[in-house]
Amino acid sequence: MLPSFETSRLLLRPRSMADFDACLAMDRDPDVTRYIRGPWDDPEEHRRFLADRIQRQWPPGQGYWSIFAKDAPDQFLGWVLLIPYEGVGPEVDIGWRLNRRSWGKGYATEATLPVVAHAFGAAGLPKLVADIDPRNTPSMRVAEKIGMTFVGEGTYEDGNPCRSYVLTAKDFASRARSGENS
Repeated sequence: MLPSFETSRLLLRPRSMADFDACLAMDRDPDVTRYIRGPWDDPEEHRRFLADRIQRQWPPGQGYWSIFAKDAPDQFLGWVLLIPYEGVGPEVDIGWRLNRRSWGKGYATEATLPVVAHAFGAAGLPKLVADIDPRNTPSMRVAEKIGMTFVGEGTYEDGNPCRSYVLTAKDFASRARSGENS
């Protein structure tokens, strides 16, 4: 079972089927999924994909967390993931997606930091990776704010370009000692 987290403004809990409709609605916003590959244009495939992602048994300590505002705990803001890269690994991917009304408020960074701490603490992971569409400047800023380092240009499985980021447990611990992870 994944832990829940609380930050100064947010509540994070393991994502469940209770979040299905909110996730589906978020994914149906073309601005939200503009830079993210997925079955967004095929309603049935999209529903299957989402149900699989919510119900799948991920490795211990990994999965998805739904994000809610503390002052409106029923208001779904988005999610953070910590799952095997491309769903199969061996590397572990960290990612985030927020609905449009939650953009520009620092929620992605705030929600992601406790998940990173969990990844390198209780989950005992050595490294996290994130591939981000080079046009997705806000996501690249979140990656940098949580301590990830740009390691090079790459391509997704479909051949589209991406920018690759990495954060190691050692670098995270070093940042924690210097007070940079707060």
